[in-house]
Amino acid sequence: MRLLVCGGAGFIGSNFVRVRLADPGDEITVLDKLTYAGRRENLEGLDVRLVVGGIEDPTAVADAIEGADAIVNFAAETHVDRSIAEPDAFVTTHALGTYTLLEAARERDLRYVQVSTDEVYGSIEEGSFTEASPLQPSSPYSATKAGADLLVASYRHTFGLEALICRGSNNYGPYQYPEKLIPLMILNAMHGDPLPVYGDGMQVRNWIYVEDFARGIGTVLERGEPGEVYNVGGPDEAPNLEVVQRIVEYTGADESLIEYVTDRPGHDRRYSLGSEKARALGWEPQVRFADGLERTVAWYRDNRPWWEPIRSGDYRAYYERQYGRALG
Repeated sequence: MRLLVCGGAGFIGSNFVRVRLADPGDEITVLDKLTYAGRRENLEGLDVRLVVGGIEDPTAVADAIEGADAIVNFAAETHVDRSIAEPDAFVTTHALGTYTLLEAARERDLRYVQVSTDEVYGSIEEGSFTEASPLQPSSPYSATKAGADLLVASYRHTFGLEALICRGSNNYGPYQYPEKLIPLMILNAMHGDPLPVYGDGMQVRNWIYVEDFARGIGTVLERGEPGEVYNVGGPDEAPNLEVVQRIVEYTGADESLIEYVTDRPGHDRRYSLGSEKARALGWEPQVRFADGLERTVAWYRDNRPWWEPIRSGDYRAYYERQYGRALG
């Protein structure tokens, strides 16, 4: 396929590109704004065409979309904490950006996959969300992602666009920017910095290794039914505190580094996705959480040139604002 992968220089997008290029056949153009979490380094060694620009920019989209058969949209502002501090960027990317892509896809009659999140469903005390669960987002991040999903659904219903939505659970793995829980804790543990755990640390997440999610998106792209939503969740759930304790074990750090900090405003307690529809298409997760986490710790240990520029740059100022202390 000739794919336009929006946000393809980010964490999940670049892993999707790697998975697709592992089996020769695709021609991939990446459209990415190259903000703090979208990096050229994530595409190093990959045979792709890179167009630098935002999905809300019709000129950049028109340049990147030339010759494409399908669009896969990963482009997003993804960190809930940043959405609380600066929600305007989330509205621009998720609402205006998605609209711009949908218009371009409609004009050219392209297949379109919107990459979404389990957070649009809100929190669930027990059981798992299905694709029929109501949308109850609780942060500016999840609310704008839910709005984008509804816009995609409207283009299917109103214009007959060949559009699909793929909602993932919490991704982890290589190339994830260290504002997120797992890479933040890995790098802090490696440096002997405190490990800041929100609240009591018992927020439960459904963890999926990023390559499993990438393969799930590919399955939806190739076999999914237009107009449908597909949940792609991981095989294991774990509370944040347990995740941090495992990272302490895998890095050899001291458990005394764990430090409980004030909880995030409106922090959802538990996410869980049922993925029966995606499994019916032939997709299955392959990596259990314990193995994937150990693999992820090893990747960060072995790839200092990737993360060292991050920890020495603007990230340090962000970290100090967020946690009230400087990195060591």
